[in-house]
Amino acid sequence: MTDTRPTTPVVDVLCVGAGFSGLYAAYKASEQGWTVAGFETAPDVGGTWFWNTYPGARCDVESVYYSYSFSEELQQEWTWSERFAPQAEILAYINHVADRFGLRRHFRFNTRVTAANWLADERLWELTLDSGDTCRGRYLLAGSGGLSTPKDFDVPGLENFTGLKVSTSRWTISLDELSGKRVAVIGTGSSGVQCIPLIAGVAAHLTVFQRTPNYVFPARNAPLPAETVAEIKSKYPAIREECRQSPGGIPDRPVADRAFDVSDEERRERYERAYERSGFLGVGAEFADLLTDPEANETAAEFVRHKIRQIVRDPRTAALLEPRFHPLGAKRSCFGTDYYETFNRPNVSLVSLREEPITTMTSGSIVTEGGSHDVDALVLAIGFDAFTGPLYALNVTTPSGRLQDAWRDGVRTYLGIMTAGFPNFFMIGGPQSPALASNVVVTIEQAVDWITDLIAHAEEEGGDTVEATPEAQDDWVAITEATVDQTLYATTDSWYRGSNVTGKPATFLGYVGGVGKYRRMCAEIAKRGYPGVRIGGQAVAPRIGRIDEEIA
Repeated sequence: MTDTRPTTPVVDVLCVGAGFSGLYAAYKASEQGWTVAGFETAPDVGGTWFWNTYPGARCDVESVYYSYSFSEELQQEWTWSERFAPQAEILAYINHVADRFGLRRHFRFNTRVTAANWLADERLWELTLDSGDTCRGRYLLAGSGGLSTPKDFDVPGLENFTGLKVSTSRWTISLDELSGKRVAVIGTGSSGVQCIPLIAGVAAHLTVFQRTPNYVFPARNAPLPAETVAEIKSKYPAIREECRQSPGGIPDRPVADRAFDVSDEERRERYERAYERSGFLGVGAEFADLLTDPEANETAAEFVRHKIRQIVRDPRTAALLEPRFHPLGAKRSCFGTDYYETFNRPNVSLVSLREEPITTMTSGSIVTEGGSHDVDALVLAIGFDAFTGPLYALNVTTPSGRLQDAWRDGVRTYLGIMTAGFPNFFMIGGPQSPALASNVVVTIEQAVDWITDLIAHAEEEGGDTVEATPEAQDDWVAITEATVDQTLYATTDSWYRGSNVTGKPATFLGYVGGVGKYRRMCAEIAKRGYPGVRIGGQAVAPRIGRIDEEIA
């Protein structure tokens, strides 16, 4: 019998997502002369910055660094307006990049990938789309983002509430729609910290429901003077290289001395200067041992708590806002504008969910163990199913099983880029890469460059499949775990470890040895001919060993 099924065209690269990751992947693939088919759930480019439009949304990395470095012309023609540009400006930048390099032509928008299946006999990936269509390609690149899948809303009785309800991760209203209303915000992570002061400015009353108090630093945001912009543009190549070789993907401010190497007075003075400077090179980076020595960390943590007591006039409210449940930096610190000052407003109150958890909601109130709070509108700022959520949504499957089954007991990757048993599948800024604790755009560019170089190398070798070996994957997992175990990250439950999602296996989701060291390890692996990678069924070497101990 003749097979009359329609033939699905085969492309070289399938790409999921049209944010920073997907756009750069499409750019690099087309630069190589490869055909690309990209898919994006949203109606346009932008990724995270398309969806996160809540009031006050900004990146916590300075915009002059949180941007692409692959084109000098792009760097020179685009001018950022502020130290931390707002969401709309970041989205405008991404749109500019897409237009300038003609990247939209590679993507199909308003399209969700519902399944990704490896066809072993044909050595192809087949994507199933929500339209029912399919598309086949040789390589699958997941650029779906680490913080793109909203966490399920786990508020008891949420279904009973009949008032206005909105999530920071999928904002659908104008700030004016909260004007004059009794508003509740649940969550005090980055999005909560950014939107709470603005909501307080329009609400009749704002009640903030806080689960865990965080360390919040003043963003010190301001317009960028023309002379500052000119100086940065004149030095961009050197600045970008410094970012690539630094621990966090931003120009480094290296320190060697430890917190107790100096007097109490000098320590306080340095914290004060760092507090004024702010940013990721602020208080938490003032001494070399703040993320490794609990006693040293406590000096910085207490400095922040003292600042809160100085700012917040009501002693009980100040005490509730003081972070005492995790070391400074062990969870991602937040940067806001007038956050603590907002709690001095007469129309703002704070409820600690540690003291009085929510028991249920009614049609117009939130009921805690301490009482009932009448609200007209509810803002949910409760975060994301980080890193694994976007990947699991793709239903990545081989004849041996699904990705979520392979990671049932915890994430296991090779360099945060590949995973054993899933040929020709690559993650851009994936779990166990530096993406979690870095300027992610630097990590994205490095990952895409490494992936395209590997694919080109495989083609030169005549191989049509590329896969991580289990042995090399074991080595990388050991490296990531040994690295984090040396730090205070290991002491704390957070979204860094998947602890914010019920039932998610506890795995620290990043490599925290630094962007520069990671880059040097990846470069050395490429130089050695990609040990730990099986090309066309043959591995140059099954393992990488403790390459972190070889590379400075």
